[in-house]
Amino acid sequence: MRAGSAASSAAAAAAAAAAAASASPATRVCMKTPGGGRRGIRRAPGAEPGAAALRSPRQRPILSRLTNNSRIVGLLAQLEKINAEPSESDTARYVTSKILHLAQSQEKTRREMTAKGSTGMEILLSTLENTKDLQTTLNILSILVELVSAGGGRRVSFLVTKGGSQILLQLLMNASKESPPHEDLMVQIHSILAKIGPKDKKFGVKARINGALNITLNLVKQNLQNHRLVLPCLQLLRVYSANSVNSVSLGKNGVVELMFKIIGPFSKKNSSLIKVALDTLAALLKSKTNARRAVDRGYVQVLLTIYVDWHRHDNRHRNMLIRKGILQSLKSVTNIKLGRKAFIDANGMKILYNTSQECLAVRTLDPLVNTSSLIMRKCFPKNRLPLPTIKSSFHFQLPVIPVTGPVAQLYSLPPEVDDVVDESDDNDDIDVEAENETENEDDLDQNFKNDDIETDINKLKPQQEPGRTIEDLKMYEHLFPELVDDFQDYDLISKEPKPFVFEGKVRGPIVVPTAGEETSGNPGNLRKVVMKENISSKEDEGEKKLTFMGLAKEDTKDNDRTLQQQPGDQNRTISSVHGLNNDIVKALDRITLQNIPSQTAPGFTAEVKKDCSLPLTVLTCAKACPHMATCGNVLFEGRTVQLGKLCCTGVETEDDEDTESNSSIEQASVEVPDGPTLHDPDLYIEIVKNTKSVPEYSEVAYPDYFGHVPPPFKEPILERPYGVQRTKIAQDIERLIHQSDIIDRVVYDLDNPNYTIPEEGDILKFNSKFESGNLRKVIQIRKNEYDLILNSDINSNHYHQWFYFEVSGMRPGVAYRFNIINCEKSNSQFNYGMQTTHDSVQEALNADPWPTWLKRAPFSDIVFYPNHFSRSSVAAGGQKGKSYYTITFTVSFPHKDDVCYFAYHYPYTYSTLQMHLQKLESAHNPQQIYFRKDVLCETLSGNSCPLVTITAMPESNYYEHICHFRNRPYVFLSARVHPGETNASWVMKGTLEYLMSNNPTAQSLRESYIFKIVPMLNPDGVINGNHRCSLSGEDLNRQWQSPNPDLHPTIYHAKGLLQYLAAVKRLPLVYCDYHGHSRKKNVFMYGCSIKETVWHTNDNATSCDVVEDTGYRTLPKILSHIAPAFCMSSCSFVVEKSKESTARVVVWREIGVQRSYTMESTLCGCDQGKYKGLQIGTRELEEMGAKFCVGLLRLKRLTSPLEYNLPSSLLDFENDLIESSCKVTSPTTYVLDEDEPRFLEEVDYSAESNDELDIELAENVGDYEPSAQEEVLSDSELSRTYLP
Repeated sequence: MRAGSAASSAAAAAAAAAAAASASPATRVCMKTPGGGRRGIRRAPGAEPGAAALRSPRQRPILSRLTNNSRIVGLLAQLEKINAEPSESDTARYVTSKILHLAQSQEKTRREMTAKGSTGMEILLSTLENTKDLQTTLNILSILVELVSAGGGRRVSFLVTKGGSQILLQLLMNASKESPPHEDLMVQIHSILAKIGPKDKKFGVKARINGALNITLNLVKQNLQNHRLVLPCLQLLRVYSANSVNSVSLGKNGVVELMFKIIGPFSKKNSSLIKVALDTLAALLKSKTNARRAVDRGYVQVLLTIYVDWHRHDNRHRNMLIRKGILQSLKSVTNIKLGRKAFIDANGMKILYNTSQECLAVRTLDPLVNTSSLIMRKCFPKNRLPLPTIKSSFHFQLPVIPVTGPVAQLYSLPPEVDDVVDESDDNDDIDVEAENETENEDDLDQNFKNDDIETDINKLKPQQEPGRTIEDLKMYEHLFPELVDDFQDYDLISKEPKPFVFEGKVRGPIVVPTAGEETSGNPGNLRKVVMKENISSKEDEGEKKLTFMGLAKEDTKDNDRTLQQQPGDQNRTISSVHGLNNDIVKALDRITLQNIPSQTAPGFTAEVKKDCSLPLTVLTCAKACPHMATCGNVLFEGRTVQLGKLCCTGVETEDDEDTESNSSIEQASVEVPDGPTLHDPDLYIEIVKNTKSVPEYSEVAYPDYFGHVPPPFKEPILERPYGVQRTKIAQDIERLIHQSDIIDRVVYDLDNPNYTIPEEGDILKFNSKFESGNLRKVIQIRKNEYDLILNSDINSNHYHQWFYFEVSGMRPGVAYRFNIINCEKSNSQFNYGMQTTHDSVQEALNADPWPTWLKRAPFSDIVFYPNHFSRSSVAAGGQKGKSYYTITFTVSFPHKDDVCYFAYHYPYTYSTLQMHLQKLESAHNPQQIYFRKDVLCETLSGNSCPLVTITAMPESNYYEHICHFRNRPYVFLSARVHPGETNASWVMKGTLEYLMSNNPTAQSLRESYIFKIVPMLNPDGVINGNHRCSLSGEDLNRQWQSPNPDLHPTIYHAKGLLQYLAAVKRLPLVYCDYHGHSRKKNVFMYGCSIKETVWHTNDNATSCDVVEDTGYRTLPKILSHIAPAFCMSSCSFVVEKSKESTARVVVWREIGVQRSYTMESTLCGCDQGKYKGLQIGTRELEEMGAKFCVGLLRLKRLTSPLEYNLPSSLLDFENDLIESSCKVTSPTTYVLDEDEPRFLEEVDYSAESNDELDIELAENVGDYEPSAQEEVLSDSELSRTYLP
């Protein structure tokens, strides 16, 4: 037996040697020690058991889900059997060599061993943990390398889940006890740990506990000349350093100094080693402790010197990754204040500026240019915003000072405190990393996503709370006359009792204001035809039909036929209110898409023509009128309201000479207001006279006076020019390098009442002293470049986003650069195709007709990025080291001495709303439409907050008709709580115009609901050019829980209306608050759902127990079918803690309205559907408002007791319950607190970022093509280098 056993052992050894000889060279290196099984590896006492020990006895003999006829099955079964007999080392060596050969040659083998449910990996790890044979260990390590190298991240994660990290770390610790350690073994262990470490969230902690940090570090120190061993050790050190505690610990043991022994000036040797050393150094320097150590030893200067040397000698750009690694190390070390100072002192700005300019000509060097730009922008010395205070230029004394909150802090701030900038731009002087480090790395992402989601089921359940007594709520009775009016004094259509039978007459096709169809032919001619024969033109459009959510027209007819055949007394309940008449259903499926505005009352067009004559007397003032803000004629007695400077410029002729041709102006005056049927310049001026503003504005902006005409063409989303952001940043850096070129002259200043406009002819003139205007200060930087500073919201020291200003005195063909330098949001849709709106008065007068506001040319580029102006902690919620952001754009004006206007979005003033409401009231048919315009309350500055009631008049004053009238369900709508979200007002305008139109669907809608509408919840903010707050300095959409009647009257009384309806058991069917969204595309909704909120907490068990009516999804689902701009996948129905005081959540939770929504409209454009790739304009926004109304009518059909047999897929909301792609995140910062989740396209632009991801500038997206050298990078390296 012994002889036979010896013979078999010899045969096994020979087979192992043969397998080693046939293996690849790399494998032979790993297996070159024959018969090395006597050098065993033992597990330390008390060490954590491996995969074999963790498996149950039932699991061990099973090789699950492996193909029976696979060769690997038998080998693994044999290896598992050998594990029970440790003495069979020769056989184990032979079997593992066979497995290695199969893994190297067959992808099928690798796939089977890592298949889901396979125990192959566990057998290998168990053998690795228990074997005492060195060659077997090397074979298994080689197998693991093969498995994880070819399979990507999934196989690495698979190895981690099987306990591979712990077993390999234990193996490393045991192998280090050998003296000297076996080189091949150390190379293999470090190589595979470097691959699997990034996939194990607890790897840093495990490595530290096992003592692996010092083992690897000592190997590097003792083998600096052994590049084969040092290379994988450096790769593993880089993985260790991802944990900040490890990074600090390694730094204390001299790892930073060690890295500088490896890197050095240009050399053609050891480039791979230098590259890995630089990556490791960059990771280590993210620790503030290590960064300070590097600064103290003068390594910033060393890095710059090394970079210049590599830049000069790398003529063929073959070592671009090494140059990039040096920049990454500089980027890490300049995250601290001392590092930035050392960088400036070492002339780093000029060095990187010059080298990056030399790299611009080579496209493959863009990563160097982009990283250099990021470093220079970050190190640019922080400047003080050139303002005396960051508080608003305007002050309004509040009737009551809040006890707590930002406004209270603002009022309690001592006057001597400088609120513009802090003494220190960061607080990194004290290192507390090691002491404060937590080891919950695997929970960080989870906490980030779910921290803001409400998890208390009791708080999520709607609980109607009256809040105010019935006696107190009786003050709102007078705002609900429709509930008590008997209509005896009204001139109704018929006073005779009539049965509830609809006569079935369709008064023409249904017209919805829409952006659907392009106009054909001359837009001007079309508009003239519409003015004379608007009814006939609409009938021509009426043949275009829209199918309702897949409901076939034949099915509709069959349903109607069935309904009509019901018994007679049942027919009495089927009134026109339900919209079930055959003709009405036909009309619903025949919604016409056209370009013209909705139909108005007969004779209204002639009234508009008459109104347009006013500019004849306005635009002809004497030429001698000075070119300044006070020019213009007085338009009415009393308070002076003036137009701008057009009277001094006239209409430009072909020879660029100013003229005062009355005929040209008359022609333009008639044609310009042609489109907006609700616009009346005379009426607008009269309303402005009674509008109260804090600055007491006395001017009217021309676009507001003329009215807005949507352009007849579509405006595409702006395609960003390649490299535009780095070009802008380079120009900013030139301010520091070439300071002699900077003019630095103030040309507009609201803080200085005695300021006079410079007289030089080549300086632009600015103005914002009109309703909704916002521009505080303008500084000329270079001849054609201006820094613009926005005014903060009144009684606030932040919220800088909305702007609206006038520019004049330009020269044609000159590229002017405007930089709005005090924006606060960390990202913007300006980086993704959004453009500012602009208006040219001369274009408006010269064209026939010309729309006022446009988003296309003359803009050549728009960029949004952080700048070098420091934000004080007072305005940043206590955070130090924050910077403002810049919106920069370049404009070339086509006309000399034009008057142009720029705005964040299409302006819609308070006076415009009042004008529109008056025109709607005067034009409606009182026999058909019940329309009331009441005053909800007065605002803090004394402006009225309008409340509109719209429904259909009762058919007669017969008792049954009156009862039916009073019992219509309510729909409550509101808008413009945030003044800067002007798109919300345009959507509301579309809703109001549709509700007041004469088409049958609008009539059916009025007969179905009573609409209570507060079209502008924040009039004071709109009037005074605020972005987010009212005059109280607070976000009114965060006051719905406990509004103060003295500070938040509009919210207090709007909530009172809803509380009154709840008290009288007339709860609204729908509440919707219209908003605008600055960081997402499309139109979408936020709603409230207990089930979906709980689901997002990952508590699936609790989610399954929640029973909830999914009717809250009905309206958004309908809108996703009928409104081209609406995107269901962007909707979210999660209730967040930070939003608990918003209208949506309070109306849902306290009032009890299930369908309580915020409808968000993009400020940019759409990335899906019919409008994909297009900017959103006022036509599309008004269409959305009209489509919302159509959606309400279809909601009525779906919720009616006589429900149609609609496709089941339409109502099966449970199947797609959590289909939303929106990700809910933790509350945003103090300044950025708003109704939105984190933007999915968001880019990290923070100069103070210390994140793991090394994110480049935004233009890397889609622009950069990696060089051949970079293509060999691993997935993790690529994801760290470039944007996803």
